[in-house]
Amino acid sequence: MVTMKQLRYLDALARHRHFGRAADECAVTQPALSQQIRLLEHQLKLQLVERLPREVRLTADGEEIARRSSRILTEVRDLVDHAHHRSAVLSGTLRLGVIPSIAPYVLPKALPRLQARYPELDLSIRESLTATLLSELSAGALDVILIALPIAPDEREVETLPLFEDPFVLAVKAGAFDHAAWSPEQIVANAPLLLLEEGHCLRDQALAFCRGVRPDMQARFGASSLTTIMQMVASGFGVTLLPEMSMAAEALDPRIDLLQFHAPSPKRDVGLAWRRSSPRKADFAALGEILRGCADEAHGNAPLIPPDQAGRKLPL
Repeated sequence: MVTMKQLRYLDALARHRHFGRAADECAVTQPALSQQIRLLEHQLKLQLVERLPREVRLTADGEEIARRSSRILTEVRDLVDHAHHRSAVLSGTLRLGVIPSIAPYVLPKALPRLQARYPELDLSIRESLTATLLSELSAGALDVILIALPIAPDEREVETLPLFEDPFVLAVKAGAFDHAAWSPEQIVANAPLLLLEEGHCLRDQALAFCRGVRPDMQARFGASSLTTIMQMVASGFGVTLLPEMSMAAEALDPRIDLLQFHAPSPKRDVGLAWRRSSPRKADFAALGEILRGCADEAHGNAPLIPPDQAGRKLPL
């Protein structure tokens, strides 16, 4: 009979493509894991794994069985969650994933409130890019993620809860613009645009708004954090779109001016996402309530230059 242990071992092997690393994750020896995989192959009468000298490949059957195994393991985790969390809201373990352009601006306010209001909650945090978080959510490694919405249409097994809007402002070097003639939109089209590196959804959102920007005006510089981008802006290397929620942390440098866009201003929608099969919707609604309140405070009160005062571009 196929066991949960065998499915767990195959799932780990499919993700790591390495017997040693899969065995480490499962806290067993490599021979023990290999033996269980062979037993699974014997029971299913299928070859699941190609054992090559320096790598492990799954056969076509192996890929399909691994996908099914992952779904089964996730369903079992959700079943256990249902049993453990049917009475108390936000109690026990909760694994939360957050994208880097949100985590440092909301979590410092949210975590103390969660701890005070839900002392039985054991919260773990994972900060990573959206694609990684969605993959780990689907695999059952995370319970809920805080990301920019919407998600890709092919994520049919994921349910979302919109929480708040986060408008963008334009960050420029202080004194680089005479506020009399040019709008923020014109500045974006004519100044080097600094963006986060590939893979960050904030980069994609900025490019979606800045569709008219010539490729040669996209600065050949990719950073992994808004802090680095803002230092580049302050030093005069270009301009960037900055989420309002990050202003209090990232834009207090006197070398930086913040300009408001004309309405409707560009923005991103932020919300929670979880597996449709999860039984913890009440937990996620309670979590969302706290995150929504913290986001309102995170927008801060950094001074903004209104759009009717945007001006003539001077050399950066």
